[in-house]
Amino acid sequence: MSPTHTHAGFYTEVAHYLEAIQPAGSDDADTVVAQLRKMKINDFMTKDGWLREHGRVMPDMYLEEVKSPAESKYPFDYFKILETIPVDQALRPLKDGECPLVHV
Repeated sequence: MSPTHTHAGFYTEVAHYLEAIQPAGSDDADTVVAQLRKMKINDFMTKDGWLREHGRVMPDMYLEEVKSPAESKYPFDYFKILETIPVDQALRPLKDGECPLVHV
């Protein structure tokens, strides 16, 4: 079974949390969350992502195309990236989101 986007997301979340504990000097939730918000997220799936005030990870998005069988070179090699869409173009501004957790 191939890993899914959900599996990758869980990996990113846990890795980012664990990376924040050491510089935070604590595993207290409020202290770690404050540290999480200071750090960029960089792993196999997210490049220079960051954590928005209401908790959403803000990564660039990708326009992908399914590869033909001839283009696939190894197991689970299904997609090719056609375009990288910067997060500020892919997702609406925080002020337009009407999130009750954020007062902009």
